[in-house]
Amino acid sequence: MPGKIDAYVDCVSPYSYYATLYLRKNRKALESHGIEIEFHPVFLGGINVGSGNKPPWTLPAKAAYSKFDSARACKYFGVEPIQPPSFFPILSILPQRCMIYIKLNHPREKYETTFLSLWESMFYKGIDISKPENLAEVFRSNGYSDAEIKEILASAAKAEFKEALTANTQTALDKGAYGAPWFWVKNSEGKEEPFFGSDRFAFMWMYLGLPFQDVAIVEGI
Repeated sequence: MPGKIDAYVDCVSPYSYYATLYLRKNRKALESHGIEIEFHPVFLGGINVGSGNKPPWTLPAKAAYSKFDSARACKYFGVEPIQPPSFFPILSILPQRCMIYIKLNHPREKYETTFLSLWESMFYKGIDISKPENLAEVFRSNGYSDAEIKEILASAAKAEFKEALTANTQTALDKGAYGAPWFWVKNSEGKEEPFFGSDRFAFMWMYLGLPFQDVAIVEGI
């Protein structure tokens, strides 16, 4: 029986960005072992409320630590240091609903690269992607036509996509989520367990029974 990684991510979460990059980088290797990856848009604000969790920036100790952890994560995952813009955090409902529409109506690769561009636009270009006009420009830079952009943005106001984002968020909560990225992983035995964050992949590989090279210290000469 093949395995699967269901990744629940939100464009407001930088750690969802790192995890998405990492899983995509390793997709070919994972698929060689029969492991499928699927990314599900969720509303992190709803997960925080539903689980009783609080965002790191609302707790002074977590906020102070986050600047160190974020810099380390960027270095580890090979991306430029993230600088949260002045308008961060955003209300991510609009872009997340749009991503559900794109996932249903466009090829997987375009869906995932568009998702990545949301994080990159906000954290590296300082674009407030919660605003429809800015989001439209991000979609345009990804090659969507004006007609497609109009339909994508219109989808966010439709009951079908409002309910789909709510359902994805509730599914994550039902699976124990208290933040993002949240993973629900099924192994070859059909067993399922949750994993949280972008720094638990070694545990995930062990659970999936995958051969991998763990972090090792090289002795000095």
